[in-house]
Amino acid sequence: MEIKFADRMDGFEPGIFNVLDERKNRRLAQGRPVYNLSIGTPDFLPEPHIVEAMVRAASDPANYRYSLGETAELTEAVQGWYSRRYGVELAPDELMAVYGSQEGLAHIGWTLCNPGGVVLVPDPGYPIFELGPYLCGARCVHYPLLEENGYLPDLERIEPALAEQARFMVVSYPANPLGRAAPDEFYPKLIQFAREHQIVIIHDNAYSEIIFDGRVGKSFLAFEGAKEVGVEFNSLSKTYNLTGARASFVVGNREVVGAFKRLRSQIDYGMFLPVQHAAAAALNGPQDSVARNRAEYQARRDALCGGLRSIGWNVPDSQGSMFVWAPLPAGYGSSAEFCFELLDRTGLLCTPGSAFGRLGEGHVRFALVRPVPVIDEIVSAVKAGGILEGKA
Repeated sequence: MEIKFADRMDGFEPGIFNVLDERKNRRLAQGRPVYNLSIGTPDFLPEPHIVEAMVRAASDPANYRYSLGETAELTEAVQGWYSRRYGVELAPDELMAVYGSQEGLAHIGWTLCNPGGVVLVPDPGYPIFELGPYLCGARCVHYPLLEENGYLPDLERIEPALAEQARFMVVSYPANPLGRAAPDEFYPKLIQFAREHQIVIIHDNAYSEIIFDGRVGKSFLAFEGAKEVGVEFNSLSKTYNLTGARASFVVGNREVVGAFKRLRSQIDYGMFLPVQHAAAAALNGPQDSVARNRAEYQARRDALCGGLRSIGWNVPDSQGSMFVWAPLPAGYGSSAEFCFELLDRTGLLCTPGSAFGRLGEGHVRFALVRPVPVIDEIVSAVKAGGILEGKA
């Protein structure tokens, strides 16, 4: 039998992380070391009170039914956390839980965009920003994030005719993969742009708690008029080291939240109740670990960026997120080829910038997922590998 697949599958190649993992395993099988800074999976453990809440709830057989939505406990926890952390007050119908921001971003376009509708997505940007709209048949138009513009969208250079066609725009700061934060003055301009052109803003705020050098992570919703024009995704994955739990939420414009709830009611029966209990415990509990992890991420950033600069690789400091965005050393053109050569010569595994869009070429992304002593070893390995002296 010949199985015919949908035409959209022609656009799916093996993910770059699968290719990198294959190379990594090949090297490990040879007994050679690997320093894996490719995937942004925190190496910190969740706090005991969060694990205890999960275990306690999972021990109750009554919690294995469908939740069919957010518990009152989780709703109040999200409201309280947003109020304390950002000064943003949320009504119950202005929030909903999703199975991780990635899942939410993959599906929210179905509520906002008809096939062929225009969606504005960043380049470079996290792949799901484009993949989600693509799956609902949207036409993705990239807006460039350039160093000369502070890695912010140049809203004045987006053609008015294009802006009038756009159904929604994906924005994310602190930005993955760029490691850049947005200044406060950017958000009122974004809100005014959205209002003028009737564009819904989807703000991915996964890294507001991982931000450096005294900066304070902000919520898009903290700026006047934001709820009128958009929603924000927030996640417990990186803030509380709960990546596998898939606990995230969408907050903001009640019409968008309501429509998204209606859509997801057809494909989902609510977040697993023990995860909801753990999420509430994280949001309501002590926040010491958040500050402690932030300080450790900054120390790692200093060790990696400063260490690489000290051996001749001019890598700028990340401003936020758990990532570092590095230009290729002189003499290298392809980020994928450089990543493979870097692994072969030093054992260091990172992600090619081309995985994040056309404008990502010429860069690589490092994840700050190893402690400072290991990062010091990495810098020494890069120096000893001679890769900064050119191709072998």
